Amino acid sequence: MATAASAAASTADALSRADPSLLYRPGTHVRATSGAPAPPKDVSALSWVVADARTGAVLAAHNAHRALPPASTLKTLFAVTALPRIPSGTRHSVTRADLAGIGAGSSMVGITAGQTYDVADLWRGVFLSSGNDAVRVLAGMNGGWKSTIRQMQAKAEELGARDTRVVSPDGYDEPGQVSSAYDLAVFGRAGLKSPAFARHCSTVDARFPGDRGTAFGIRNTNKLLTGADGVRRYPGLIGVKNGYTTNAGNTLVAAARRGDRTLLATVMNPQSGASHAVYEEARSLLDWGFKAAPAVTPVGSLEPPRPPNPPRQAVEEEKRGLIARAGRAAGPEAVAATATATATATATDTARSPRLAAAARAEPSDRPSAPSGYVWPIVFIGAACLAALVLFVVRRATRRRRDAPEPYPTPPAP
Repeated sequence: MATAASAAASTADALSRADPSLLYRPGTHVRATSGAPAPPKDVSALSWVVADARTGAVLAAHNAHRALPPASTLKTLFAVTALPRIPSGTRHSVTRADLAGIGAGSSMVGITAGQTYDVADLWRGVFLSSGNDAVRVLAGMNGGWKSTIRQMQAKAEELGARDTRVVSPDGYDEPGQVSSAYDLAVFGRAGLKSPAFARHCSTVDARFPGDRGTAFGIRNTNKLLTGADGVRRYPGLIGVKNGYTTNAGNTLVAAARRGDRTLLATVMNPQSGASHAVYEEARSLLDWGFKAAPAVTPVGSLEPPRPPNPPRQAVEEEKRGLIARAGRAAGPEAVAATATATATATATDTARSPRLAAAARAEPSDRPSAPSGYVWPIVFIGAACLAALVLFVVRRATRRRRDAPEPYPTPPAP
């Protein structure tokens, strides 16, 4: 337990020192210590990322933020967005309108208008068969096609995935629709936190409802999971999602678990021309990641950047505003006196309390904060006390000027 805690603390420290701009630079980025294996050289993908799913640490990456068409791997973002919004156990009777607008040549699971489906069947149609017809029906249940696009874009922003532009939730090629290996890793990591997502993406085979009470078999199109067509199954593979279009080429988000470590590998558009290159290149990256993880320093993080602390920011702005208003009323001397008094009071309170002293030494994001229900009363009380102090200083300065004796007259020249 002590070793695990030490490793977690070391990873957190390394992530805090990682330069987030590094992954925006072209080329391959890895920070390996002495003795760590080098990243595989047989990876021809235009963009790839290897990351730790638990910590979010990016172990290595190549052109991580390059904007490329994602194909059906964009369905990971669709599932992350819509899966929590559609109650499990829901049943839906499909209409012809639900299936309107499906792109030519789309992958389909075989949904029939006039039939009623369980929402779980529809999600299996998305994850196993990559069915664009299932995405259309679920998007309709989620408020509509355009509403789902807006929701997906907002979710991408929330997760810190800034390279993604959603035009078609099913990943069908559309002008302007792009994502990146980094963003796809973010979506895969977010999805694996949901038990329903993890269950669906790791399912190999299922039965799908057909006409008149019949059912037919469907199988996951992720060959690294199923071992189909001569591709060896990857040990410990969880899933996530593969994709292909003429414009995007082959794309893949793969997650695998080995011991207490879960890694994500994203591969976009291999250029080697080899059969099943997307799966074999993901295999190489996962193999490297499991061997190298203990001996590499993260080059980035899948965690979204932390927003500033609004309550603390509001207090500081209020202080600056009070001091500025006092300065306009009483001149530079009063401003200096008020600022000095505020700093002195803060230093005195900090010295009296070890807890406050520790908070003063901490980074802003680590400082203890009051429960949200008490923040604004504290702000108003603090502002009132500060205003009283400013008023006292201003009155005292004014009284001193009023009570000061007139200067002696200059004696006449002899």
